[in-house]
Amino acid sequence: MFAGCTSAPSVRTLARLCTLVLMVAVGLGSELRVRVRLSDGLVTEEILEADSERDSISLEFKQGDGTLITFVADFKQEVKIFRALILGELERGQNQYQALCFVSRLGRNEIIPSESMARLRQKNPHVIRLAEERKGLEQLTMSAAVNLSRAWQLSSHIHNMCSEAHEAIYTREADVKYWLQKGVDGSIFEVLPQTTEAPSFQACHSTKDLWQPCLCTYGLRLEWYPCLLKYCRSRDGTAKGTTYKCGIRSCSKGYHFTYYVPQKQLCLWDEET
Repeated sequence: MFAGCTSAPSVRTLARLCTLVLMVAVGLGSELRVRVRLSDGLVTEEILEADSERDSISLEFKQGDGTLITFVADFKQEVKIFRALILGELERGQNQYQALCFVSRLGRNEIIPSESMARLRQKNPHVIRLAEERKGLEQLTMSAAVNLSRAWQLSSHIHNMCSEAHEAIYTREADVKYWLQKGVDGSIFEVLPQTTEAPSFQACHSTKDLWQPCLCTYGLRLEWYPCLLKYCRSRDGTAKGTTYKCGIRSCSKGYHFTYYVPQKQLCLWDEET
């Protein structure tokens, strides 16, 4: 629900005035559909779902080129998962679509808790949202592959999300070390050819031979997500008053994933970088 949405001279002003606030919702899960403007100017619909029972949040939207992006935050396991379903170039011998999954640790305060997400409502679903804060681009070097059949040790969400990705499930060396210290079986991971210390591997966009191994880069951006809770102070006649949750702060954040591929054919989008 929004507080006092009135006509405004621009979408940006509307986005500031019409702030998402928290309401009590019944049930363990909820869905919120939000209209968002992408970096290329196109408008898409984000679907945000909260599952209080599993303590997780999912966000999904389609990019202008048809790629389906899915993000899941698993608070129980402190794991975040990105999946991209990329339309293949059939005329160049690719499958109908290509799936990629990137798994890493979920940091504290990256996104609001699942119980707070479950209470989000909006009064005007037709407003196009613009994030209040545009966070910097995060560069991630994914130096290990994750075995899908054993990935449940990291998060139960990985098998459902990444089953199409098969051998294209990646994670970082720092995350692997952390999980091993936590007792995760080392057989779940496979170290990939070095992505930073092997000069013999070129970036895919510099490689002409489609069948040569190279370092692929895939970029995506979460254009709008609730990253922080807002607190207001009640006016109860006392000097201090009491604070309560009264809304959210929205953020936008980009990610660049770099990882090894055995052939450039698996990274054709990097030609256009």
